[in-house]
Amino acid sequence: MKITETDIQNVASLSRLKIRPDESAKILGQLNEILTYIENLNSIDTTNIEPTTYALPMQNVFREDKVKPSIDRELALSNAPLKEDGYFKVPRVLEE
Repeated sequence: MKITETDIQNVASLSRLKIRPDESAKILGQLNEILTYIENLNSIDTTNIEPTTYALPMQNVFREDKVKPSIDRELALSNAPLKEDGYFKVPRVLEE
């Protein structure tokens, strides 16, 4: 399948893009190279190849959750510039 100048202008019109004639020739060549590459890929025999989602084997990379003591609330809030009722107080970001 080859892309023509008419195809490029049609897609540009539908997507509301302005493509100059010198750009159009470059785009035409690039798109035709991509289609040629895809045609080459389609010629490869993949009958005994399992479909994959990822190129590399995936495994759970998360560590196991372990309950351990954490920092005391008062110690965590000791250097906070603003605090209120045991929480960090920050300036309002969203306006009502």
